[in-house]
Amino acid sequence: MTRVVEIREATDADWPQIHRFFTAIVDEGHGYAFPEGLSLEEARPWWMEQPPGLTVVACIDDVIVGSAKMGPNRPGRGAHIATASFMVDPAHRGRGVGRALGWHLVEWATSAGYRGIQFNAVVETNTGAVRLWQSLGFEIVGTVPGAFNHPEHGYVGLHVMFRSL
Repeated sequence: MTRVVEIREATDADWPQIHRFFTAIVDEGHGYAFPEGLSLEEARPWWMEQPPGLTVVACIDDVIVGSAKMGPNRPGRGAHIATASFMVDPAHRGRGVGRALGWHLVEWATSAGYRGIQFNAVVETNTGAVRLWQSLGFEIVGTVPGAFNHPEHGYVGLHVMFRSL
């Protein structure tokens, strides 16, 4: 039986649950350049967006299984392009959570009047994420060589990906 992924705005009460998988994902070192070992309060500003940004959670049966943060990619004259970051609890990968969060971003950015979405740093060895974003209409518009220090692969590229709205 396929479970429905529900997406809602994150609350302060959700942060401890998000932090649990935030820490696991950051510490595995495969997709984020956030500092490792951040406490609950140290990590909060890295993930919990302030307006005009937004942080959401993905839930299956009222259990938080993923999260995304989104907002303008740049201030001022760059604020018409959105950006986002995504995390799926490793225990719930492969269940459509990332895809649901991705579609939520596209719908949110469209309704908010953004003209496109830019991902600034998709690790090239994170082939699952690259395939997912390409399936949702994102294109690799450039790669910064050696910009990410992967624990197994060494220095690998970071893709800049874009989708017009």
